[in-house]
Amino acid sequence: MRAGRCANKVLIFCFVLASCVFATSTTFADDPDAFAKVIRPAIKHHCAICHGDEGAEEGGVDLLSLNSGNLTEQTELLQSLIQVLDLHEMPPADQPPLDPRLRQKLLTELRAILHESAAKPGSSVHTPIRRLNRFQYNNAVVDLFDLKCIVFTLPERMMREHKGYFNPASGKMADVVTVGSRPLGKSQMIEPRLAGVAAFPQDLRAEHGFDNRGDHLSMSPLLMESFLKLGQTITQSEDFTPKNVGIWEQFFAAPKRDARQDDVALEKIIAARIEPFLSRAFRRSVEQNIVQRYSKFALAQIKSGASYPDAMKSVAAATIASPKFLYLYDQATDSATSQQVDNFELASRLSFFLWGSLPDTKLLEVAKSGNLVRPKVLEQQIDRMLRNRKLKRFCDSFPTQWLQLERIISSAPDREKYPNFYFAKYNNSMHMMLEPLLLFETVLIENRPIIQLIDPDFSYRSRRLDAAYGQLGTKKLKKSKGGDVTVLRFHRVPLADRRAGGIITNTAVMTMTSGSEQSKPITRGAWVAGVVFNNPPEPPPADVPALDEKPPREESHLTLRERLSLHRERADCRGCHEQIDPLGFALENYDAIGVWRETYENGREIDMQGSLFRQHEFADVAEFKDGIVEETERFARGLAGHLLSFALGRELVAFDQSALDKIVVESAKDDFKFHTLIKRVILSEPFLYSRNPSNQDK
Repeated sequence: MRAGRCANKVLIFCFVLASCVFATSTTFADDPDAFAKVIRPAIKHHCAICHGDEGAEEGGVDLLSLNSGNLTEQTELLQSLIQVLDLHEMPPADQPPLDPRLRQKLLTELRAILHESAAKPGSSVHTPIRRLNRFQYNNAVVDLFDLKCIVFTLPERMMREHKGYFNPASGKMADVVTVGSRPLGKSQMIEPRLAGVAAFPQDLRAEHGFDNRGDHLSMSPLLMESFLKLGQTITQSEDFTPKNVGIWEQFFAAPKRDARQDDVALEKIIAARIEPFLSRAFRRSVEQNIVQRYSKFALAQIKSGASYPDAMKSVAAATIASPKFLYLYDQATDSATSQQVDNFELASRLSFFLWGSLPDTKLLEVAKSGNLVRPKVLEQQIDRMLRNRKLKRFCDSFPTQWLQLERIISSAPDREKYPNFYFAKYNNSMHMMLEPLLLFETVLIENRPIIQLIDPDFSYRSRRLDAAYGQLGTKKLKKSKGGDVTVLRFHRVPLADRRAGGIITNTAVMTMTSGSEQSKPITRGAWVAGVVFNNPPEPPPADVPALDEKPPREESHLTLRERLSLHRERADCRGCHEQIDPLGFALENYDAIGVWRETYENGREIDMQGSLFRQHEFADVAEFKDGIVEETERFARGLAGHLLSFALGRELVAFDQSALDKIVVESAKDDFKFHTLIKRVILSEPFLYSRNPSNQDK
């Protein structure tokens, strides 16, 4: 969608110029010929020099080729028009501002066109088939066998729970939680797991996305062979025993058998065990011919001399190597238009979204009854799942990727300049990363309004982390003496100072968006744009050199804002800088490890003033947060987009924008509480419907 974005911005400006002619009287809805009568002549007069027949190569798009018909077909372009108007990116800052009433009128009309386009038959998006990633595979195997341990170590889990603080059914987060952190090293990775089982490679997060994206989860012949061996390794592990396998008695244990029991009777016993097992593994009712195939295989193993448990282990190994287990997919239909997903598909979408795993027995029973697609029944199941401890898996996967917290792992502040960041062989990043994660879990468990992710009146701090904040520390936790190394205790503390707290103004985000010696406002602004507002900027042109962390002698007297102003001289850089610079400089009072400062090392006072979306002026961080609070709907839309992309395992497209509009409207009725936002995402059309024609050319 971002391709040709600069050209689209120019188009918006031209569109605005043309629209000013008939701002109060003519619209697409009022006059089908408005484009030909007014817009096209204005484009020809104002824009053709760069975006006409002769200038199209320079401008990136030939606007003279547009008409009212083909504009409705270009949904991605329509969305770009809406976006730059809605975010006040156009007209450019050096041009006369657009009248607010006109801007709103244009947005209303453009959204109406986009919604109309999205409602056309066949306009919905095909949700791609995708295999389970490593995190989902581990969870699915654990749940299928009811294991009392994990399958293999998962370093991508950044926070390890100790002493079971996570209890969503209570609706309350504990005041003191005991946790571990990935940077603590191997000691935090030591959990009960199956001996001899090695994990397959970690699936990496997509840029501005997640690690469950269908277009990123490839299956090479080598990986397929690995899955075949992995299934056998799991079931043959020395720890795969009645003690660790919860379904041992009903599936693996040999049935009581007397002399009168023949092979036919034994096969019936095996089939009776295999059918519910396969239904759970494949997440839908299983045809009898498939049950018979697995049953005959097990019986043949027994007749060849294998013990009953070993024969059933072979069945289990084959099951978890089957494509029906490894892949998430929708059933093909004979229709080229979107269709409501069936009950079993909906159950899988739900469970892998909220639990990162298979549907449980209850969810499959409701799906089998055919009632899951009923709105009231579906809402009941959502509520049940949000109160289940398996929700921890959602918290172990979504927020770390949404906030891009893996970047803190590679942060390395200069040891001489920031000696307090390091202690013993560890560093403060292991404490830092847990603060925003615990905030996320609290807002979710306690079903708070999502704006408290931005501007909360509380946080979770360890003693060491609180001390590291300096003047922004609460001073309620005494500095520990050599503790907080292998297991960390975080305390819930009130926040009176709005300069601290939230997913933005915390030491983790400030550190991971900085260099080794100084803050990086462009990096911070890009992070805020992408994470908070789901509007990531274009990558910088390849020929733009990075700004040196240490200024040359002739620039040592300048502020960072003054040095970076040089980047705005280039026309191809100016647009993005106008978008991200205010977001980054709003956080300039935080140094490279998130400690508050008033001046730079050269004594110059920090200038962080700016405006949010050219509407909300701010002179300090509290006012910056006020601006985001004023834009709660925009934040909710961004978060809903991240959630929907994570739920569907694909990048969002223009078709999804109408659904996001509806999600925001419905969530606003309940003060944007977190459970409500999640529920509206699940009840949206992209989640409930799919287009998967058996003939993809239809």
